[in-house]
Amino acid sequence: MAAHTLDIEAAALTGAKARLGGSGDGFVRALVAVLACRGRVVVMGMGKSGHVGRKIAATLASTGTPALFVHAAEASHGDLGMVTGQDVVMAISNSGESDELNVVLPVLKRLHVPLIAMTGKPGSTLGRHADMVIDSGVAQEACPLNLAPTASTTTQMALGDALAVALLDARGFREADFARSHPGGVLGRKLLLHVHDLMRSGDALPRVGPDASFTAMLREMTGKGLGLTAIVGQSEQVLGIFTDGDLRRLIERGADLRALTARDVMHPNPRRIGADALAVEAADLMEQHRITSVLVVDDDQRLVGTLNSNDLMRAKVI
Repeated sequence: MAAHTLDIEAAALTGAKARLGGSGDGFVRALVAVLACRGRVVVMGMGKSGHVGRKIAATLASTGTPALFVHAAEASHGDLGMVTGQDVVMAISNSGESDELNVVLPVLKRLHVPLIAMTGKPGSTLGRHADMVIDSGVAQEACPLNLAPTASTTTQMALGDALAVALLDARGFREADFARSHPGGVLGRKLLLHVHDLMRSGDALPRVGPDASFTAMLREMTGKGLGLTAIVGQSEQVLGIFTDGDLRRLIERGADLRALTARDVMHPNPRRIGADALAVEAADLMEQHRITSVLVVDDDQRLVGTLNSNDLMRAKVI
């Protein structure tokens, strides 16, 4: 029965695909109407179609098409005030005869709001009143009684996704746009957080001059707690870096630390990154070169900050 259910729903989607792009196709006209809309797409529905409508509205909103869901039963009790003359309404009903939807159709007409019907019965009351009809009809439901909405709701959901994706492409919506509407997600953090948002700067930034004694250099590293110090020239240009790992290697070699200066032990030309780079680029740089910190510089290679893997982990970039 499970396999049979999937076969029926797959066939329903194949049928919906075959109807796309025909002469006067309601899907294409709906796409054009939404692209021209200066307001929002107001999605309405009842029952299972209402649940689908909520998801379609959420998908549209997250992919660059402002949208909201209005419950059809609440629309005639005040919520219809959410609809403005600049909006487009998408009403979803498999039968096209939902009383709660049909009672608001005359009001929508008086508002001159373009009405998209997604229905399995284009000749229904909803279909006849609509300016555009997206045919979501199915040959049969997957329910063995042919009653419970199954194949029909799957088709509605898929057509909603198809509309959202077609709109996304037509608008030139890209990853950065998606990130702005998902700032709390992984993609949002990767595409919205920049190095300057996370880097240590000012007094928190460890740095010494090239002639600093080894003791002064260690004091700076310990005081700032980052396990490194940058070595900079008079104009703050980066000359090198010294890290905890470098210190361990010097001790293993038995070097006379008291006689050394920062210039003697620094690594010249360390890895660095610009403050306006994405934080994820800094993470990639660290991973590529197997380092845990990177210096941040301006266009003149002057030190402006430092960033380490702990900063990236706290921000959940890695």
